[in-house]
Amino acid sequence: METYNNINKPSKDEQKVAITSYDALAAVLKELKSKNPEIEIEETQERIKIPLSALKLLGDILEAMSQGKPFSLVPFATEVTTQKAAEMLGCSRPHFVKLLEEGEIDFTKVGKHRRIKFEDVMEYKRKMKAVQKQRIIDIMKSDEALGLYDS
Repeated sequence: METYNNINKPSKDEQKVAITSYDALAAVLKELKSKNPEIEIEETQERIKIPLSALKLLGDILEAMSQGKPFSLVPFATEVTTQKAAEMLGCSRPHFVKLLEEGEIDFTKVGKHRRIKFEDVMEYKRKMKAVQKQRIIDIMKSDEALGLYDS
């Protein structure tokens, strides 16, 4: 399985194939009644039962690829090191440790080492993006009120 280190943006060829594949899969998913539909691999004529949830996940992957978005699958309960979490947030490890110590993000200690749940890091990142977006909006409104910014 690809890890957070190995995220690549889809190539243009992959993006074109994903567009066609996503549209076809999305149409088929609407018609499926079984929780474990069977699909056939054209090249080998092999038939495989796949959980519907896995096909829906494949649809999400194809949709992201068709839009040229990078993606990665990460097991949900994955824990990361402070170094990896800092890299995910684009900050230094000491700054990240400070966030942990201030209680901004939950963590557990394994011996001397801190471990942070991947989803907690991503949730913090989402919150910070929302705060940044609101601050930009506030600055734009302030600039508009002062006549410094044309809307």
